[in-house]
Amino acid sequence: MPYLCTCLVQIKIEIMLVISTREFRDRQRNYLDRVDAGTELLIQRRKNKAYKIVPVTEDDTLLSKEEYFAMLDKGLQSIKEGKGKEYTLEELRIKMGI
Repeated sequence: MPYLCTCLVQIKIEIMLVISTREFRDRQRNYLDRVDAGTELLIQRRKNKAYKIVPVTEDDTLLSKEEYFAMLDKGLQSIKEGKGKEYTLEELRIKMGI
């Protein structure tokens, strides 16, 4: 007996623009606005060099070298004081969402 199967498939189409460094310099504002709107931008430099431009989000953390090492020192001191917590590899993966 034949039957009918209905499936819903969601397709996400992403556009990636590939431009030269000269084109980027000439129309920088336009391309950054497009990146803000969700378009991926790849800037081609010479034959084998390319750079992907992405916006910085709240999840991105930018630290100076000094801030990074101060944060590490604080964490190591906390561990020496017995304030650290041990995690299994699986627990760390879950916490990191990977």
